[in-house]
Amino acid sequence: MTGTETPTLGVVRPQRADARRNFDALLTAAREAFAAQGSNAPLEDIARRAGVGIGTLYRNFPTRDALVEAVYIDEVAAVVRAADDAASLEPWEAVEAWLRRFVTYVGTKRALIDGLNKESPVLLSCRTSLYTAGEPLIERAQAAGELRGDATIGDVIRMVSGIAGVAFDDDDQRDRVIAMAIDGLRAR
Repeated sequence: MTGTETPTLGVVRPQRADARRNFDALLTAAREAFAAQGSNAPLEDIARRAGVGIGTLYRNFPTRDALVEAVYIDEVAAVVRAADDAASLEPWEAVEAWLRRFVTYVGTKRALIDGLNKESPVLLSCRTSLYTAGEPLIERAQAAGELRGDATIGDVIRMVSGIAGVAFDDDDQRDRVIAMAIDGLRAR
């Protein structure tokens, strides 16, 4: 639906299957480590979690910044894909499915944001990709009369990001509050 391009950086996903597995394992391990310990998680721990040596980590990601940006870009790409996947759903269901995936991204973003260079063109490009991916879903739900006509993609992203970034007692409370906010987007 959106055909949105996600940003890229100097890190290239390897072509060989075994090297791709290591690359993907490093991204997964880094995502988990950054979520648990922040963007300053020890790189040695990330390599160990991925089941590779530190040399393999540095071959794929020459700097910590490159690894942090790669994890961030990978998360943005997943949210963009989720918008494409949701496009086949009914308009309201599409918005709701995409926003639930977006909430997961917000949690990852919070763990990574301190490690990202705020002046990085990658950060701006990622933001643009997210807006471009979600906007058609919002507009389609509005055209179907299911979503408030005065809501913009910027409003929706800020609302969900703000709520998802608050500390909750537990996951159930977070999910309940987010469901209330999303329901507040419905056209009345």
